[in-house]
Amino acid sequence: MEITVEFSGGLELLFKNQKSYKVTLPEKDEKWNIKSLIEWLKENLLQERPELFMQGETVRPGILVLVNDSDWELLGELKYEIQPGDTIVFISTLHGG
Repeated sequence: MEITVEFSGGLELLFKNQKSYKVTLPEKDEKWNIKSLIEWLKENLLQERPELFMQGETVRPGILVLVNDSDWELLGELKYEIQPGDTIVFISTLHGG
């Protein structure tokens, strides 16, 4: 299944300084959801400092997640079942000063 994953607000610095990825998720028995995607991103694309992206099994507070331009909170958050062609965006709203 191919999807697009994007990072902004500084998160791209943790992902090879690349803002957008076309990702082909491997086939598996269960359906892909945001929770399994976050774990896959940690294992396959995240380059450094996972604590700045994840907290437990989810993203850190202060990271906005959009699925096809809709807030993931409206779609079931971690349980949202990813569909082929989805665009999932992670935006950090935390900034140093």
